[in-house]
Amino acid sequence: MRTDDLIDALAADAGRGAEPAPPRRLALVASLGGVAALLLVLGWLRARPDLGQAILGPMFWIKAIYTGLLGLAGYLAVERLSRPAGSGRRGWIVGAVVFGVCAVAGIYQAITSPDVQAALKLLHGHSWRSCSPRILVLGLPMLALGLWALRGMAPTRPGLAGFAMGLFSGGVVATVYGLHCPEHTFTFLALWYSLGVLALGLIGGWAGRWLLRW
Repeated sequence: MRTDDLIDALAADAGRGAEPAPPRRLALVASLGGVAALLLVLGWLRARPDLGQAILGPMFWIKAIYTGLLGLAGYLAVERLSRPAGSGRRGWIVGAVVFGVCAVAGIYQAITSPDVQAALKLLHGHSWRSCSPRILVLGLPMLALGLWALRGMAPTRPGLAGFAMGLFSGGVVATVYGLHCPEHTFTFLALWYSLGVLALGLIGGWAGRWLLRW
């Protein structure tokens, strides 16, 4: 029997006999990863000085909803992909729709700006150089923990499972990062926040191909 045939047979047997993918493990990963990101934000970046006032405004919560939904999309994908022969299609659809809505809103903000300088201000904000790298750094502990947890499950698509775990991690830690970040435009969110989350997904996909192989 070829190796690929043996893996397919084992996956089929696991799919019939194993318990569903353990959402509790993923919830624990999110909890620990979120706490790690929070400690890094408070100890390294510090909470934004106007946080008390910012939480009273709608854009603070819209930003949190956007990043939280990206994390939900990653969760939906990785929860399925952690099962034998699982598909993350539902998560990919949710993620694409959420990003698409934010991107359209960001483009609308940019094209309705009074001039080019105003549009660039929406795009760059005050922290465009540091936003994506910081989200990446904040998400690495959760991603590492998540990949370790996936090794105890049964993913048969290791690259996709790792990519989904990266998106899950990125959405969670980007939400925490909002406690520090003062940016509040859809244009900024659609580009720099999304790039930070995507970077974690790409690293997770690359690492998953090697760490999650049977």
